[in-house]
Amino acid sequence: MRILCIDHGEKRIGVAISDLTRTIASPVKVIKHISRMIDAAQVAEIAQMNDVSLIVVGQSFDEDGLPNLAGRRAARFADELKAQIQLPIELWDESFSTKDARAMRLAVGVNRKKRAGHLDEFAAVVILQSYLEALRNL
Repeated sequence: MRILCIDHGEKRIGVAISDLTRTIASPVKVIKHISRMIDAAQVAEIAQMNDVSLIVVGQSFDEDGLPNLAGRRAARFADELKAQIQLPIELWDESFSTKDARAMRLAVGVNRKKRAGHLDEFAAVVILQSYLEALRNL
């Protein structure tokens, strides 16, 4: 079964999905933020269409290891998602995911003009790949 991953942001939500073997993460799409309820409904629909067994939501933390403002928003989004879909939802540390996504695009040779765009779906890939690697190391 596949795992869906969400990089929740104020303006956009990046979505990534694993392959059936839970080895490789791939970008799916970017959802433009409308409202928590509508955003969660869109994610739930993507999960159902892709036969997902788990949803991972990236959460950011401050220097003390506590969820920062964005991390608290991600947790509230995860709560709304739980109310809309009967799947396990897990919060996962998304530290440095945008920075890593930027470095990943640079490493694969994406030209400067294309690198200037939003990184939301690639940040979701980085978060999901981190989660998949942690699963393999259990």
